[in-house]
Amino acid sequence: MAYETVLYDVADRICTITLNRPDKLNAWTRQMHVDLKDAMHTAGADPEVRVIILTGAGRGFCAGADMGGLQAIGAGGSAIADRSTKATPALEGASTLPEFKMSYSYFPAIPKFIIAAINGPAAGLGFVISLYADLRFAAQSAVFTTAFAQRGLIAEHGVSWLLPRLVGLPAAMDLLCSARKFRAPEALSLGLVSRVIPDDKLTSETRAYAALLANTVSPRSVAVMKRQIWEAEFQTLAEATTQANHEMELSFLTADFKEGVAHFLEKRAARFTGK
Repeated sequence: MAYETVLYDVADRICTITLNRPDKLNAWTRQMHVDLKDAMHTAGADPEVRVIILTGAGRGFCAGADMGGLQAIGAGGSAIADRSTKATPALEGASTLPEFKMSYSYFPAIPKFIIAAINGPAAGLGFVISLYADLRFAAQSAVFTTAFAQRGLIAEHGVSWLLPRLVGLPAAMDLLCSARKFRAPEALSLGLVSRVIPDDKLTSETRAYAALLANTVSPRSVAVMKRQIWEAEFQTLAEATTQANHEMELSFLTADFKEGVAHFLEKRAARFTGK
């Protein structure tokens, strides 16, 4: 599938989406916003895809908004972000909460597990996009910065909601208000990323983890649990438990539940279908 600013590849049930402006450290543009959203929804709807990896081409993950676009905004031009209110059809099994239908908050409404493989600088919008992934692996050399305060901007696109949930309020205050740069080991200590991996092994280790999800667990279970976890941020314990009880009853009726029991008893590899 061809896009102007991202690469799209599917192999072994894993979809790899690569931000592809390497000469600009994959700086964000309006076209990249459109391309990535379409690619994510395409992968989310593809029954052959069970896991999505998001990464960047070349030396960077995403260096934030393209400075040319920011200059245009300062001169009275249009914003980089797509601010249209056009609705995107809900994907089967995805969350339908309005919170996950905003311009950048749609990753939680993709019913596939999303891993951000952060291979280099992740700044501003690039930093925010990585937070909407379900898991983040970082290359040893990766550098992070929120950047907004250094541009005269504010905590954009829900990062004031996301970041404290990942690293806690004091650390979020620090990272947002100072806009300081920090490296992968600190990101790991803060809980912002789950793994720090040598640069030359980031792709292989990320794919190995993706293969674990693609081949050994029920894709239906993953989709439901992803929805439960993201939606629980807006629920009471009672509401989350009621939802879980309902989902449990539904799971008993599925082919994947039968297969989950059968492959364990028969001591063989699972053959989940997502049904």
